[in-house]
Amino acid sequence: MSPPDSSLRPILQRAVAAHQRGQLAEAESLYRAVLDAAPDHFDALNLMGVLRAQRGDFAAAAELIGKAVALKPHDPSANGNLGKVLLHLGRHAEALARYDRILAANPGAVDALCNRGNALAALGRRDEALASYDRAAALQPGSVDVQFNRANLLIELKHYEEALAGYDRALAVSPDSVDVQINRGNTLRQLRRLDDALASYDRVLAKAGDRADVLVNRGNTLREMQRLEDALSSFDRALAVKPTECAALNSRGNVLRDLKRYDEAVASYEQALALEPGHAEVTRNLRYAKMQCCDWSKVGALETAMIADVEAGTSVENPFSFLWLSSDPRLQQLCARSFVRSKFEPLPRPLWTGERYRHDRIRVAYLSADFHNHATAFLMAGLFEEHDRTRFEVTGLSYGQPSGDEMRQRLMSAFPRFLDVRGASEREIAQTLRDLEIDIAVDLKGHTKEGRLGIFSHRPAPVQVTYIGHPGTLGASFIDYVLADRIVIPPEHQAYFDEKVVYLPDTYQVNDSKRPIADEAPSRTELGLPENAFVFCCFNNNYKITPEFFDVWMRLLRQIDDSVLWLLADNAYAARNLRREAVARGIAPERLVFAERMDLDAHLARHRRADLFLDTLPYNAHTTASDALWAGLPVLTCVGKTFSGRVAASLLSAVGLPELVTETLADYEVLALNLATDPSALAALKGKLTRNRATFPLFDTKRFARHVEEAYTRMWERAQRGEAPAGFSVPAL
Repeated sequence: MSPPDSSLRPILQRAVAAHQRGQLAEAESLYRAVLDAAPDHFDALNLMGVLRAQRGDFAAAAELIGKAVALKPHDPSANGNLGKVLLHLGRHAEALARYDRILAANPGAVDALCNRGNALAALGRRDEALASYDRAAALQPGSVDVQFNRANLLIELKHYEEALAGYDRALAVSPDSVDVQINRGNTLRQLRRLDDALASYDRVLAKAGDRADVLVNRGNTLREMQRLEDALSSFDRALAVKPTECAALNSRGNVLRDLKRYDEAVASYEQALALEPGHAEVTRNLRYAKMQCCDWSKVGALETAMIADVEAGTSVENPFSFLWLSSDPRLQQLCARSFVRSKFEPLPRPLWTGERYRHDRIRVAYLSADFHNHATAFLMAGLFEEHDRTRFEVTGLSYGQPSGDEMRQRLMSAFPRFLDVRGASEREIAQTLRDLEIDIAVDLKGHTKEGRLGIFSHRPAPVQVTYIGHPGTLGASFIDYVLADRIVIPPEHQAYFDEKVVYLPDTYQVNDSKRPIADEAPSRTELGLPENAFVFCCFNNNYKITPEFFDVWMRLLRQIDDSVLWLLADNAYAARNLRREAVARGIAPERLVFAERMDLDAHLARHRRADLFLDTLPYNAHTTASDALWAGLPVLTCVGKTFSGRVAASLLSAVGLPELVTETLADYEVLALNLATDPSALAALKGKLTRNRATFPLFDTKRFARHVEEAYTRMWERAQRGEAPAGFSVPAL
C-alpha cells in the first residue's frame, strides 16, 4: 500500500505514546481514528492487534494482525505478533508457520526461535522444541524468556536437574522474576529439596505479596516436610486472598486428613467440588477422607466416577489408594501405568548402562522411608539380620524422617551399611546406588505414602525389585521383578503385572520370628470387653471397612447374644460413624468396642482377649493378619480377586490353616457363625495355630531368608549373563 498520509502520522505517534504509557483506551481511540481514515494502514492494524491481544481479545487481534500480514507478508514484527496471538488461540501449527517465515529470512531471530519452540512444544514435538530453544540460547544466553521456556519444557520431559539449571540462569539475569522463581520452587519440590523450595516460595511472597497459587505450593511443600500446622496456615492465607481457589481447598483438605480432622477435610473437599464439580483429584480425596472416617454417604457415586475415570484414562489416580477401591487387577494396572507415565516418563538417561560388576558378594540395597517403628520394619527386621553375610553385602538407604526409636536402632545395627539420604534428590540417591555398584536394588514403598519410586527411574542398578510395600503392580517399565507367591498372584494374573513375577515357595510375606509379645495382657474388663461373651475382632485400618462387610458383622452380632465387635480406634469420627451405622442395623452402639493404639508387644498380647479376627475386602489384613496369627488369634478371610485381597489367604496357607479361607461372602458369614457357636471347633483351631506357629513356614525367618536369597541369586545370574528379566519359581529349600 502507499505510504500513510502525512496528516495521520501525528495521530499514530500519539497512539503509540499512549500505548507505551499503558493508556490503552486512549491508544485504541487513536488507532481507530487512523484506521477510519486509512483501513489498510499497516502500522495501525498491527499495533491495534497487539492492543486487543493485551486486553485478551485474541480473536480480534488475530483478525487485525492478519490483515497487516496480508499487506506485508514478510514483515518480521507482524508475523511475530500474529504468531503469539495464534499461540494464545491454540492454533499452534499456524503459529509455527509464522515463525518459520521469520527464520527463513533471519535465522538468528532469537525471539522467533523461542516462540517457535513454544509452538513445537504445544504440538508435542518436544525434541524439535528443545533444539529450537537451544539455538536461541546459543545466540543469546542471557535471554530470560529463552531460559524460562526451555526450562519449562524440560519440566515436561521430567528433566528436573537441567530445568533447575535453566531457571538459575534466568534468575542470574533477572533476579526479581516472579514466574521464574515460582517454577524454580516447583522444580525443587520435584527434586525433594524441600527446604530450598520453601525458600523460593518465600522469596516470591516477600516481593509480590500473598499470591494464592504460591501459598498453595508453599503449603504443599510444608505438608511434605510434615509441618502440618504451618501448611494449614499457608492454605488459609491462600483462601483469604482467593476464597474460590479450588487448589487451596483441596490441599487444605489433605492436611486436615493428615491431622485426622476428617469432618473438616470432607467439608473442604465438598467446597472445592462445589466450585469445580467433577474435579477428579478432589473427588478421589473426598472418597478417601470419607472411607478413613467410615462416612459411607454418597461414596458409591464417588467410586463409580473414579473407576470410570481410570477406565477412560481421564485422570491420574494414586495406585495405592486405588487398591482399596478396585477389585479388578486390569484396572489396577491401568491406574498404575497412567500414574507412572505422569510422573516418570519418558525415562531419564540410565545411570547403569550394562556394566558387569565382579564382586565377591552380591550387593543388595533396600530403600524405604519406613526404617523405624512401622509395619514394614516390624515384618522385615529379622530378614535384614538373617542375610548370609558371606554371600550378600546388604545396604539400607533411608529417605524417611529421622527417628530415635528402638526399631531404628535395631535396623541400623542390622545393616552393615546404613545411609540416611533423606535430604538428597532422587537422582542423587540413584547416583549413590550406582557409585556403590549395587547389583540388586529393592524398593519397599512403591506408590505408598512417602514413596520415591523416581529413584529407580534413573536405572541405578542392573536388577530392580519391588517388594512388600505396594501389593499390586507398580506399572513401571524400570522395575524388573516383583516377589510374590502363587496365591497373591495366581499364574493367570501375571499379565496384570508389568514386573516379572518371582514365586517364593511358601508365602511372599516375610515375618520376624523375634517379635516380642508381652507376657501379660490386660484383662477383658480393663480393655472394655465383656468377660463372658464372644469377641469378634478386626484391627485393620478403618478405611478398609466397607458397608458390605459391616453388614455381615452386624448380622453376626444379632445372632450371637451379647457378642461384641472389637475395632481399632483410628479416629473419633470413624468410631462415631460406625456406631451410627450399627444403630441403623439394629445393634446397640456399645457393642462396638474401640481399641486405642499401644506399644506393639502389648498390642500383640491383647489379641489373646479376642476370639476370632474378621478380615476385609477388597483390601485384606496384611501385617495385621500376621500380628493376629503370631499372637495365636485365628483369622477368617474371604479371598479376593487382586493381590491386596489375597494376602490373608497366603498367610493362612503358610501357617497351615487353609480352612479359614472362604471363597464367597456368604461362606465367610456361615463359617464365622459356626465358629462363634461351636466352642470346641474354635478351640481346636486355636490349638492348631499354636502348634503350627512354631513348625510351619509363616514365621520361619531363616527359611524365608534362604528363599529370598535364592531369588536374588537367580536374578543376579541372569543379569550377569546379559539376559532380560524373566519370571521363575524358587523351590522350597
